[in-house]
Amino acid sequence: MLENVDQKSKEEINLVIKRRRWANVGAIYLLLLVCSIFFMGPLLFGAISSLKDNPTEWPPSIKAEQLSPKNWVGAFRTAQQGGAGGFFGELKAGHELSFEATYKYSTGETIVVPQVIIPKRVGGTGRRALDLDRLFAADFVEIKPVEEVSRTLENGYNVITYKITIENISRKNFNEVPLDLLVPHGVEFVNATFAPNRIERLGMVQGWNNIVGGVIPYVFNNYVRVFTENTSFETGRSHFLSWIFNSFFLAVTRVITTLLFASMAGYALARTKFFGRRYLFSFILFSMMVPGQVTFISNYLVLRDGIFGLSRLFGVDSLLNTFSGLIISGLVGATAVFIMKQFFEGLPIELEESARIDGANTYQIFFKIMLPLAKPALGALTILTFQGVWNEFFWPLVILTSPTDKFTLPIGLLSFVNQQAGAAFDWGPMLAGAIISALPIIVLFIVFQRYFVEGMSFSGMKR
Repeated sequence: MLENVDQKSKEEINLVIKRRRWANVGAIYLLLLVCSIFFMGPLLFGAISSLKDNPTEWPPSIKAEQLSPKNWVGAFRTAQQGGAGGFFGELKAGHELSFEATYKYSTGETIVVPQVIIPKRVGGTGRRALDLDRLFAADFVEIKPVEEVSRTLENGYNVITYKITIENISRKNFNEVPLDLLVPHGVEFVNATFAPNRIERLGMVQGWNNIVGGVIPYVFNNYVRVFTENTSFETGRSHFLSWIFNSFFLAVTRVITTLLFASMAGYALARTKFFGRRYLFSFILFSMMVPGQVTFISNYLVLRDGIFGLSRLFGVDSLLNTFSGLIISGLVGATAVFIMKQFFEGLPIELEESARIDGANTYQIFFKIMLPLAKPALGALTILTFQGVWNEFFWPLVILTSPTDKFTLPIGLLSFVNQQAGAAFDWGPMLAGAIISALPIIVLFIVFQRYFVEGMSFSGMKR
């Protein structure tokens, strides 16, 4: 009897312990979830705001008309009616499209049919706004009489739906057909085939940038503008594409040089015996403590003089305003050497001894045995180096001054904000550009996160 009671008490105690353990685990996960929402919240809010026509609206909201499936369907249908696909559309010659809008009138109020206007409006800024030779759809399309589709009485209001039909009577195709609907003051706009891009003049004007663009231009209008509006006046090439290519080129080059030189230097400091090894490693640690702002003047002068005149041997007087100067000044970092040294010291030395018994030399041991085992550390360095170069701002700003096509993405975003957000107070493309610049880092971390965690955990310990 006593044994049964003791067994039952033990089971109850174990059950209580398990419940507490799971409660602690749940609390930890809940805390991590709250922290992730707190830190990822601004990025998520910025991503949603980058889709809006007015990201600076007040009060701020996470609701965006561009994320509504109803608007996707409406944009898809009007683009199809125009004679093109639903995702990317246009109004082709001989085609017509219909567009519906619903308004609410007070009982007893005179019913006034909305006035339909196809404005000669150029969307966006920059080179696109200076395209004076473009053809406007307003000169070639015909607006048919507005039809009343339905009328209902709801809570003392007349709710009327109108159908607007636009026909392209010319032989030309138009990628953009803007639309404005004008109603008297006091008439309330309810809904339309898809939501307008703006409502102005105390609600009297509802405006659409393009009713035939399709789903993609409607949802990702700011992202399209990033690439189409910020272009070179000389070549017509998108500055944003040039900045992305420049940043990718510098980041990939720096990753390759860092992995190569840091792994070799780290292995030499960890495994080989030579005079002054400890002093050299101490000097590397000391260099990690010196901020870049202290040495940037001397580094600038070195690049200005072409590395003490050595660049003149190749016909280059100065390395300023060149990608070569940026690459040479950052071939390898002290932090990368430190991480690789610590990782190699954590690997069993018996692997090298066995290879030497089999007749392998130092280079064969390094490239065929040690380097493949260093994948976690190399993965961590790939993320850290790529992220550092991709987001580097101060040093490229000092080195690269002109032309605009030579800028990296962070410097390009600075000029972009002066053009879009500073002058026109147009923050939509600026937010879209910032989200685009963050995507490669997010993708890189997702791909290499396992190596990153393993590399950072093993680089600080010895086994």
